[in-house]
Amino acid sequence: GGPGGPGGPGGPGGPGRFHPVLRALDADRNGEISAAEIANAATALKALDTNSDGNVSLDELRPSPPAGHPDRPGRPADAPARPAGKGRPPGDRPHLVFPVMLALDANADGALSAAEIANAAASLRALDADGDGKLTRDELVPLPPVE
Repeated sequence: GGPGGPGGPGGPGGPGRFHPVLRALDADRNGEISAAEIANAATALKALDTNSDGNVSLDELRPSPPAGHPDRPGRPADAPARPAGKGRPPGDRPHLVFPVMLALDANADGALSAAEIANAAASLRALDADGDGKLTRDELVPLPPVE
């Protein structure tokens, strides 16, 4: 699908659906991060800081799965078995690497510090390979999974 559509970065089924940073940045859910959204990046990222400590921690980036999700703790003992490969703990499975997180997370700790949030607009502009002032689907495509 195209940007914002099924499979697009901000659309249903796209990477923006899964990564809270991309969801926060793509305010209009069109699958791109516009120049205005880049300029507003620090404010958008601060919305992810649920404990108001000025940082976006790993816990804030990876909230608990919703009720009934196969990775949610406390599944009923009589629940059907998970398909092979689906039962690993969330921290034990390969994950996509998003260029946006690589750009924002300067110290590569998986979280966003207050300084990284403050520098978000400049970090995102560095991803604008074609210089059009926005981040398009091609610039937001996740990199292959990391083991």
